[in-house]
Amino acid sequence: MSKVDNWRALLSGRNTDEVVTKALVRDVQLPYGAGTMALITLDNGFDHTKPNTFGPNGLFALNGALSEIAERTDLAAVGVTGKPFIFAVGADLKGAAALSTREEALAIGALGHHVFRRLSELGIPSFAFVNGAAMGGGLEVALHCTYRTISSGVPAVALPECFLGLVPGWGGTQLLPRLIGPAKAIKLVIENPLSQNRMVKGKEAYELGVADAMFEPADFLEESLRWAARVVKGELAVERPAHEEDWDKTVADARFLVDMKLRGASPAPYRALDLIAQARTASRDEGFAAEDEALADLLMGDELRAGLYSFDLVQRRAKRPAGTPDRSLARKVTKVGVVGAGLMASQMALLFARRLEVPVVLTDLDQARLDKGVGYVHAEVDKLLGKGRVSADQANRLKALVSGSLTKDAFADADFVIEAVFEDMAVKKQVFAEVEAVVSAECVLATNTSSLSLTEMGAGLAHPERLVGFHFFNPVAVMPLLEIIRGAATDDATLATAFAVGKSLKKSSVLVKDAPAFVVNRLLTCFMGEVVKAVDEGTPLEVAEHALDGLGLPMSPFALLQLVGPAVGLHVAETLHEAFPDRFGVSENLAKLVAAGKPGVYRPDFTLDPEAVALFSGGTSPSTAEQVRERVLAALAREVRVMLDEGVVAAPQDIDLCMILGAGWPFHLGGITPYLDRTGIARPRFLPPGVASLPA
Repeated sequence: MSKVDNWRALLSGRNTDEVVTKALVRDVQLPYGAGTMALITLDNGFDHTKPNTFGPNGLFALNGALSEIAERTDLAAVGVTGKPFIFAVGADLKGAAALSTREEALAIGALGHHVFRRLSELGIPSFAFVNGAAMGGGLEVALHCTYRTISSGVPAVALPECFLGLVPGWGGTQLLPRLIGPAKAIKLVIENPLSQNRMVKGKEAYELGVADAMFEPADFLEESLRWAARVVKGELAVERPAHEEDWDKTVADARFLVDMKLRGASPAPYRALDLIAQARTASRDEGFAAEDEALADLLMGDELRAGLYSFDLVQRRAKRPAGTPDRSLARKVTKVGVVGAGLMASQMALLFARRLEVPVVLTDLDQARLDKGVGYVHAEVDKLLGKGRVSADQANRLKALVSGSLTKDAFADADFVIEAVFEDMAVKKQVFAEVEAVVSAECVLATNTSSLSLTEMGAGLAHPERLVGFHFFNPVAVMPLLEIIRGAATDDATLATAFAVGKSLKKSSVLVKDAPAFVVNRLLTCFMGEVVKAVDEGTPLEVAEHALDGLGLPMSPFALLQLVGPAVGLHVAETLHEAFPDRFGVSENLAKLVAAGKPGVYRPDFTLDPEAVALFSGGTSPSTAEQVRERVLAALAREVRVMLDEGVVAAPQDIDLCMILGAGWPFHLGGITPYLDRTGIARPRFLPPGVASLPA
């Protein structure tokens, strides 16, 4: 049996649900008399909402097409492109999850390498015409080709494998650094996946050197064929710059940054760095074999299953929020009011203007604050213009949409008014009383409160049914989560409007019951409270601060406190202590830190401030790092159980989604509830109805 036959026998039936991406071949006569090109179109038979992926059968289909092409002697070139809007987005993840042995994992890696590398070994030039989204194995197909063109309209180019607990396993770690240099390759392979799975667009991919030419979407394929013809005829030489950077130092610097971010918690980025380091000297066979080994190890690891669970939450549940009312009930929003002109309010104003493209009016107590808020928005628009994110016309329109007013009369024709004032119940109730006096009966009133009761907030309103919680996370433009809170009186039309606005803002919204501190802040306060309590008891601050480093959390506890501000942390702790005095305490030492006016325990250079640290001294019952870790996780498990019993959210998956998107809970841990389940901390386990298990 041939290698391909062996792989076919081993992988047959692994994923019976595979949507096979076919390799459709047609002959194209290249312009300028350059000869015949066999053009392969990758197409799974569905529209762009179901992208092309590669499972075993898709790889066998492409291999068969390449075998037929290899037998021909009349071809000048071979080309690969995708169906409309999609080139290919990588491996079939359902199939990856179905692999049960390391032998199978090695086989899928070796099969992908065998098929894709044929594009560079046909004896004629090969061209990838990247017409749409190209991710993972889809980008690796293109990298195996001799030349690449890309459409300026491509919305996403990425190697997201490290985000899921894998490495690019079909040539990406070997071919990309040789093509564009190790620093740029590390950006795509490691830095972007670890930065909330950032994608680059077609123009940026071209500027990075991933593609040799870029054309506009309208006539992309035609222009690509003309360009390819000139290359085939020798009229156009493709020049790629040499990479002068110190390869070893670049990899070492990246390893340091990964350590800072993950502290060794997830193996995938480290394996990817090892492979990129190896690419400097390894032969193609050696590099691809090393990728096979790394891929097989990671496919059999817990991190992949956890990552796939997280990915499914973000890709599916986040797009179909549980408990959303009928969308037809949503009211149209043509103008937005924002009460307050501080940093959070100004960030919200910019987001509403950019995404909804409607007038946004800020109000505040005096002209100076108002000018500062509007000025912030205009300055941020100028930054977007400088980065090429908006055109000059778009920048002018955005600036014109955002204005300020000292009176709330400016909200008279608003459809949606949100407050972002001081976190004090009396202040917020006064604000809404003033707003309700001037807005229409259909105007939605939204609060950005992080912890206060909506039901109490709306008690004095004539129409409390139109009050809804709309809790953003800082920074507003970056953090994807939006907690939408339903008060006791909130009606379906208001809730439907809130979800519709959240979707227009491109946020992932989760419905939350009106409960103290909702989801993210409640769990973060629980987490922080246990760490601070350990320090109050006498645990050295440095020990408690780093006790949970092994989880790979995006920020250590006291660094997080520095970010949100000790006063805010103290306020939320007090709110939760008032609601649940048996589970949430208030640290006297944290109160001292706030009273001292300290921004946290760190100085601007992020060394510890001895004066701040001294405020936490005096305890006589220190804990070890392991004891701190255990008490924090046990407290989180307890609080998650209480929240589920209280119905704060519909299911455990919603808590996981909130923590992933709002608190940066690492993808590789697979959500907080399955992590607590599989580590044995949660008893009983957090299993939603009808689900036998979460990721192992």
